[in-house]
Amino acid sequence: MRLQFFQKTTVSVLAGLLILAAPGVGAAESLAGSKGDSRFAVHFPPGSTGDCPKAYKAYVAASGHSAYATTFHSRVTDLYVICSARLNAPSKKAAEDLALRSCQAGVKQYKVKTASGGCGIAASK
Repeated sequence: MRLQFFQKTTVSVLAGLLILAAPGVGAAESLAGSKGDSRFAVHFPPGSTGDCPKAYKAYVAASGHSAYATTFHSRVTDLYVICSARLNAPSKKAAEDLALRSCQAGVKQYKVKTASGGCGIAASK
């Protein structure tokens, strides 16, 4: 009788702990909706509909390690903004490297000269 009571109590306690621990594990895995670590502010003028606002929204919605890179821009002198997002990479470092390389390739391809330099990682998670 005593052994049977002990087994039922143990099972109940373990089941309760599993129920309490499970939501925390699931929440730690998903990065969806997070803006991650911001290195500099990302600003789009009201009403912007280009590829960069879409890429940034996709970055924020991504559930895995992702990065958003863009050219540093001066609102006074730079007319063009080149950007890149890498979503759901194996690691944060890999996402940053791929996003930065893609942004730099865009600057080179379009032969854009910016007053404030090349590309940088604006945010990563």
